Amino acid sequence: MPARVVPSSSPRTPVSRPALSDTATLRARARASLENGAVTDAYGADRTAVIDLLNQALATELVCVLRYKRHAFTARGIAAEPVAAEFAKHAAEEAEHADLLATRISQLGGEPDFSPSSLVTRAHAEYDASTDLVEMIRADLVAERIAIDAYGEGIRFVGEGDPTTRRLLESILAMEEEHADDMADLLDRHRARPA
Repeated sequence: MPARVVPSSSPRTPVSRPALSDTATLRARARASLENGAVTDAYGADRTAVIDLLNQALATELVCVLRYKRHAFTARGIAAEPVAAEFAKHAAEEAEHADLLATRISQLGGEPDFSPSSLVTRAHAEYDASTDLVEMIRADLVAERIAIDAYGEGIRFVGEGDPTTRRLLESILAMEEEHADDMADLLDRHRARPA
């Protein structure tokens, strides 16, 4: 038996949408402020604050690259080879994140801050020089959890004001969550094992 459609007793309220600009207006706006590159008058976030946020994320990613690389090269023990390979893979992915962040900073008219002298103080995550395999995994898991929180806050901060940056942060967040899962699995498998 077909479902019976009951008409709604309340009329639909029209959805309010912003007006679309005509072609001449779009062209005129595009020609204005060419020195701003990709940033137009429609940009709705605090560009300086977003660049600062992205530079903190860049510093965090660079510290993570260094930590993962150190762990990949110094992991020792009977179970270290696959773990070191995972560390190396994560180091490469964190480097990709750093490149994406630096690119976005440049698109926004900022300067990516690669200064080694202040890298650790600007990063959310910490560098780790552990020599024990389980401690390395634990340090990497902590760093991933910090990154997850920081990216979540950044996404909420940027909101709808900069959808391109928000999508970038969301894509990096998804990868950081995968990294955390990887490290949590490794920690479970290696806790009881000798390094």
